[in-house]
Amino acid sequence: MADPTYSDERATNDRLRAQYAEIAQLAGGLAHEIRNPLSTICLNLDLMAEDFREAESARDRRVCQKIERVRKEAHRLQNILEDFLRFARVQEIKRVPSDLNVVVEAMRDFCEPQAMVQGVVVRTFYETGLPKVALDVDLFRQALLNLILNAQHAMPNGGEMILTTRHEGPWAILDVTDTGVGMTEDVRSRVFDAFYSTRPGGSGLGLPTTRKIVEAHGGTISVQSEPSKGTQFTIRLPHLGPPSS
Repeated sequence: MADPTYSDERATNDRLRAQYAEIAQLAGGLAHEIRNPLSTICLNLDLMAEDFREAESARDRRVCQKIERVRKEAHRLQNILEDFLRFARVQEIKRVPSDLNVVVEAMRDFCEPQAMVQGVVVRTFYETGLPKVALDVDLFRQALLNLILNAQHAMPNGGEMILTTRHEGPWAILDVTDTGVGMTEDVRSRVFDAFYSTRPGGSGLGLPTTRKIVEAHGGTISVQSEPSKGTQFTIRLPHLGPPSS
């Protein structure tokens, strides 16, 4: 005979999941509805700022300053909205067997020029013959980009970012390590919370999106950090078999 308590708990969990899915769908739909008018507002504010850029009278200069403040806030809202849409879209993924080393190296090549401008040296240590993993490459690149940008923001005065791949048992592992400002235990415990950010102007959705993408691949992500010494994010992904020859 079925345990009635277990049946009640399962029914409650199913109801909560259905409610969450409905809320997520409504939030995504609302974000899409906001997107177009917000884009129009940003475009027109850009054009107005351009019209007043060469203002000569004191009145026009004041108008220009006000337009510029509103323009910056509108673009900040636009960035938050785009981050939210990326977060909301992580549902079904299309995975193909992929070489994790190749994916990481492509992102290093993409991000290194900006890192160098900031005084950040990028070092890589790739395990030879790493087993392949099933990846939605474009989606995983977004997850990795979020980690790389987070590392760069943690090193405003330069430093080192180290990308390391390896495998342990059934897992292919990627470490993203920086020598930046590090985090307190309170910050570290909240970095994956949606909308939590210690960076002025940050949306607080980059790292939650990364975790959502990693978990959609059947993986896990963890973080170790110490103030003034740096941070290391570790992604574990199930690999597809023995190491390549």
